Amino acid sequence: MANITNITSMKKALDFNNTEIAFADKSYRELRWSNLLYTLMNRPALVRWGSRLANWALRMKLPVEGLVKRTIYRQFCGGETIDEARPVIQKLGQSGIKTILDYGVEGKESEADFERTAHYLAQTLEFAREDEDIHIISTKLSGLFRFNLLMKVSSGTTLTEAERAEFSRGVARVSRICRAAAESGIGVHIDAEHSWIQTAIDELAWEMSRLYNQENPVVINAVQLYRKDRLKFLHDSLEHARKHGYLCAVKLVRGAYMEKERARAEELGYPSPIHDTLEETHRAYNEGLEFCLSHLGEMYVCNATHNEESCRLQAEIMEAKGLAPGHPLVATAQLYGMSDNLSFNMAYAGFNVEKYLPYGPVREVVPYLIRRTQENTSVGGQMSRELKLIRKELKRRSSQKG
Repeated sequence: MANITNITSMKKALDFNNTEIAFADKSYRELRWSNLLYTLMNRPALVRWGSRLANWALRMKLPVEGLVKRTIYRQFCGGETIDEARPVIQKLGQSGIKTILDYGVEGKESEADFERTAHYLAQTLEFAREDEDIHIISTKLSGLFRFNLLMKVSSGTTLTEAERAEFSRGVARVSRICRAAAESGIGVHIDAEHSWIQTAIDELAWEMSRLYNQENPVVINAVQLYRKDRLKFLHDSLEHARKHGYLCAVKLVRGAYMEKERARAEELGYPSPIHDTLEETHRAYNEGLEFCLSHLGEMYVCNATHNEESCRLQAEIMEAKGLAPGHPLVATAQLYGMSDNLSFNMAYAGFNVEKYLPYGPVREVVPYLIRRTQENTSVGGQMSRELKLIRKELKRRSSQKG
């Protein structure tokens, strides 16, 4: 059910600098731990070498899972199993924040791995059906298809008979998950990936949307707006939905593979698909958000961002259009362990807020963790902002004790 909050009171309540609300569910000890972790992650050289060391240790099968789990995993993940994640989900729910539950495995290569991932996703759906604090699960299609097969489909290369059969098995896995989600009243985020496999993902997301988005936003396709072509893709997505009579549901993100995208473009000699400047990415993102909010009813949008300006823009546009903060076709989402000043303050003001919560075996989730630390150390000073807010709240609590 949508939260309905008086719009005038929302404007007074929404304060992204209110650390008392942002960290209300954190103990003093937990804040001190986060302060230490973010202090370390705020050093790019340390993040770079730590990431390489973690990858090397896992390749060599060294017993480092315990160390990873007690440190960075604890900050950004819910647990190795759904049961381990349950207390985190319940704690978020107490603050009015829903969970996007993600089995954080990607980049697999065998049919056995793909079937195992599909099994875990089905298990996640069963869990979500029984828990009112979860209404979306998330998946990467590289966890359900072979990466090179997605690349071949995206390039338009003719598939062999064996490859066509392999691709059909992957489509059946995705359809099975989306159908179960629709029957359970749960949404499925299809995460965006590298541009050279994204065409196959987008086409499959459109087809699943046509089948299952007749009434509700079941299939939600992620759009990376650091790509120069994604504003056009948003318009094309709406046109496709209009043509086929379904609700166009999207999750807007800035993007997670900038360095790899630019490096591959340079290596292969084609123009980089990524905007040349951060300002251009911000402009495209906010334009995309405004487009989606202007077509609610035909569209559902999740404003998945750690950017304060984009969250404030969402609030301002919704207020200008007379939309309640808890409109059922609008949500905002942030990663678990980050940007609590956005998540908790928006939830307090009545917005539909979600936290993206990965779970899974430590060894399997390490690629996700490394990407999180790298992208947020290098882009936009995210770690510095997190650290500043944590220290502000520690200082506030210390002064109260005094």
